[in-house]
Parts: sequence; structure tokens; C-alpha cells
Amino acid sequence: MTEADGQARRTSDDDAEGHDHVRRIPDIISLVKDSYAELRPAERRVADVVLDDVKFAVDASNAVLAQRAGVSEPTVTRFCRAIGCEGVRDFKLKLAQSLVVGALYLSKPPPTSSDNGMPFWNAVFGEARRALQEAERQLDPAQLVKAAELIAKARQVTVFGLGGSSSALAQETQYRLFRYGITVSAQCDPYLMRMTASTLKPSDLVIAISATGRTREVIEAVELAKHYRANAIGVTAPDTDLARACDVRLTVAVPEYPDTLKPTASRFAFLAAIDLMAVAAAYKLDGSARETVRRIKYNAQIHRTGKEMEPLGD
Repeated sequence: MTEADGQARRTSDDDAEGHDHVRRIPDIISLVKDSYAELRPAERRVADVVLDDVKFAVDASNAVLAQRAGVSEPTVTRFCRAIGCEGVRDFKLKLAQSLVVGALYLSKPPPTSSDNGMPFWNAVFGEARRALQEAERQLDPAQLVKAAELIAKARQVTVFGLGGSSSALAQETQYRLFRYGITVSAQCDPYLMRMTASTLKPSDLVIAISATGRTREVIEAVELAKHYRANAIGVTAPDTDLARACDVRLTVAVPEYPDTLKPTASRFAFLAAIDLMAVAAAYKLDGSARETVRRIKYNAQIHRTGKEMEPLGD
């Protein structure tokens, strides 16, 4: 082994150790909460101060933290060791890491009021209304027409969506389109996305859904489909990598209400875009779409009643 090879190997090993170290950084806030019942009363007071204002605990000196908790500085050190840290410095480092990752989830939502005693009532309905208004204002009718044309002439349609909301919206797109006689499938696994994209042909179409437009696996699957000359529609945020990768862009930007317990409002906007796209495609297909819907309704009615529909009387 040459000296250069040895240096490269040491660098690689150092990088691997560094990555392992990052992965092993614990969720210190959860450790504090889970260890709370096992702490001494004075240590619990330190835990209360930390959990009440994590940012303060990160920035405060040992003395200031002890003063706010009403304990001695050695108690703060004992608290840090009791939850598995080497000392105050190690605790602050891990606490800062937790703050970077989860600051949004540690903050309390702004106060809201409601006559029915449910403070989230107005937030959920209000955000849904606002998302639909933004969709109506921002969606481009010309892009919608192009999307409908691509869907109507496609040999097959595959829908990509990864993660909670986008996966559900991908499935919803499949349910919307198949009832018009369109050959469509939804893929919500990154490996299946890539494999499916590899099978596409110039007469095929991808519909990619991503609230952020930054999901790397979805973007790469779309780029792979484009490599094989399939067309692509993006239902996503404007001016994003995903939008730029697609031939047709149905884009909406919806700022989110700062309450992490509330479902994301953007999905209402994207669902509206999907509904518009599906109906526009159905109007392009017209007669064949109406016949497929008729068949589905006819057989669904038989399934519900257990008998064929009786003809209308004279």
C-alpha cells in the first residue's frame, strides 16, 4: 500500500466514523422526557426549565440555567450525567442538535379562538379554504389543457408520490383516472419508481406529485422516465427542481399554518389540481370516458343491491 493509499484509507475511515457519530447523536429531548420519572426532584427542576424553553437552555450558561431552575451548578451537571451525557458541554451539543432538527415541533402554535371550544376548528377549515383559493388563483389553465391532452393520448400513465401526503395523492390520482378508462398505476416506493421509469416508452406518461418539489427520489425517477422519452406532468410547488424536470407544470404555493398537529393545507390545493386534471382529461376522452363511468356505476349498483337494475316503468 502506498502512502497516498494509506492516507486515502484513513480519510475514508475518518469520514465513516464522522458519519457514524452523526447518526448516533441521540434525541436528547426524548431522553429527558423518558428519564424524567427517574430523576431526583432537583434534577427534575432542571429538566422542567430545559423542556419549557429549549433554546434558552442551549444558549444559557451553567450558572444561569441553575439560577432559573433554583438549583446549584453541580446539580445541573448531575442532571446532564443522569440522562447519559458526559457533562454540561456534551448535553448542550446534543440539545442544540435536537433543536435544529425539531424546533418547529417544540414551539407552541399561535393562540386561536373558536365559539365551539375547539381552537383548531378555524385553523383547519380556514386553511382548507385558503388553499383552494390559492389553487384557483395560481393554477395555469393552459398547463391544465396540456396535461389533459397528454393523459388522453397516453398508452399508460404511472403516478409517482413519496411520503405521507404525496403517496395518498398518488393513489387518489389513480382512482380518479382509471374510472375514465385510462390505464394507470401509482408507485409510492422509490425502487419501484426507478424500475417503472425504466420500462416507459415515448407514448407513456408520468405524473409526479411532491409538495416541496425537492424529493430527490421522485426527481430522479422523472429524469429517468424522460431519458426514455416518456412525458411528465408535475403537481408540485413552483420554481422547484421537480417542476423544471416536467413537461407540464401544475404548481401551487401554499404557506402552511404554524401548527405541526394540523394536516398540511397544501394537499387541498394539490387535490384540486388533480381533480381538475382528471376531469379535463375525461372531457378530452368524452364518449369513451362516459361509457367507462357508466359501466362502473352499473356494476357497482348491482354489487350494492345484489341484483340487476330494473328497467323504468312506462
